[in-house]
Amino acid sequence: MSNGESRAIGLRCLSCGDTSPLDPSQFLGCRACLSEKFQSPLDVIYDYPESGESLLPDTALPGLFRYAPLLPPLVEELSLAEGGTPLVSAPELASWAGLDGKLFVKDESRNPTWSHKDRFAYLTIGAALQVKAPAVIVSSTGNHGAATAAYAAKAGLPCVVLSPPDCPPAVQSFLLAYGAAVVRIPYDSAWTLIADAVHRTGWYPASTFTPSPTGPPYGTEGYKTIAYEVWLQLDGRTPAAVFVPTGYAELFYGVWKGFRELRDLGLTDSTPVMVACEPAARGALARALDAGMSIATVPPDPTIAYSIATTVNGYRGVVVLEQSGGFPVSVTDEEMAEAQTQMAQTGLWAEASAAASVAGLRRALANGFESEGPVVCISTSSGFKERSLGEAEAPEAEPTWDNVEDVLMRRYGIVL
Repeated sequence: MSNGESRAIGLRCLSCGDTSPLDPSQFLGCRACLSEKFQSPLDVIYDYPESGESLLPDTALPGLFRYAPLLPPLVEELSLAEGGTPLVSAPELASWAGLDGKLFVKDESRNPTWSHKDRFAYLTIGAALQVKAPAVIVSSTGNHGAATAAYAAKAGLPCVVLSPPDCPPAVQSFLLAYGAAVVRIPYDSAWTLIADAVHRTGWYPASTFTPSPTGPPYGTEGYKTIAYEVWLQLDGRTPAAVFVPTGYAELFYGVWKGFRELRDLGLTDSTPVMVACEPAARGALARALDAGMSIATVPPDPTIAYSIATTVNGYRGVVVLEQSGGFPVSVTDEEMAEAQTQMAQTGLWAEASAAASVAGLRRALANGFESEGPVVCISTSSGFKERSLGEAEAPEAEPTWDNVEDVLMRRYGIVL
């Protein structure tokens, strides 16, 4: 059941503050401060009540429609029971990272298509339905495309996914299974093609395509529910810090906004320090901060964290760091791979991009970060999304116990 109607009333520019009516088709960003070099994202604004006690459910169960008053208008029947993901206590990971305190992992791989992107897609496809778009189009390396394809299928909307040339066969199969039209194209062509589709056909863009990332305004709102759930799962407490894998910073901003709303609604008196975890091979947000810029670009150096391997930062990330007193942290491929291994050995199998948060925590602690309360790491997606999926191969043995025992000892070090 929904807790009520949406209290969303308009859109506000994150840079200049200009406001406009609530309109899901305003995916090009703010027009008031538009320039050749910068386009600011639009943020949904709400008519907040004095107290938020009646706006949130008692428990963090699946279905984002439970948070309807604090989200843009929803299409409830579009839900695939997204959200309600577990907050896993991780003392072994805390010890490995060097944290002298409690660590929790918010495991977003438990969503319908195994990533946090389902929260975004639920709101975005709902927006496409509201504007009566004939189809949706998205550029994706995997997670975003899968989520968009699944919700488009539920909505009965045609879905076009532009994927990179090296999109793994397993990911292509995943996308095609939802009935999406998947086309592999060069990396640097996607945004131009999405713009052509939007202007020529009226298709709804489910991902950003502007020179400085803006993205559809409704999608990011879905990520706020992660903060609501963490707060509920911690029995009304706010974590001291939240570590988030960061590319265009839509997830980063959404989680921060959710905690900020909890404070503004009087449900908590504190907000967490927000930490953006970027691949060291890219690090556009860190570059922007170092240069005192809103937007920075970086070379497309290779990294295993392909889901967050952006060459330009999103302005939302700059806003979060300014408002939360947070900071970016860069993690190497080796650090992410090690964190990925450690997570799997505690029962959490994540893709490398998702493990960036745990790697980022360890790196931040090594750099002198201290926490006086619980820390939450967002694990964004499943290890099934890894590009190397299927490359590992288990050894064979002749069907006698002596042979099996020999393999166990030689391959795995198991001595019986």
